[in-house]
Amino acid sequence: MALAVRRYRVEGEVQGVGFRWYVREQARALELAGWVRNEPDGAVVLVASGDTTALDLLERQLKVGPRHSTVTDVVRRELSSFDAAGLPSPFLIER
Repeated sequence: MALAVRRYRVEGEVQGVGFRWYVREQARALELAGWVRNEPDGAVVLVASGDTTALDLLERQLKVGPRHSTVTDVVRRELSSFDAAGLPSPFLIER
């Protein structure tokens, strides 16, 4: 099992449509640690840590989003394992 830490920036119609809740539920089902939050510019940003297979699945789910969202871009950045220290588990919504 390979572990990784990734930061995602999701753009599109992703605020006010339950996107953070959707991400939290998907991440918890995949047993990932981390957080998700809205950005002032309308994007959603999240940091997730866990098995690379689970992170790949989460990324596919981010590109789909919940029913009323419209995702136009998902930008992934790999982080170092040091960035996993202190990530909340279970996965949380930051306000």
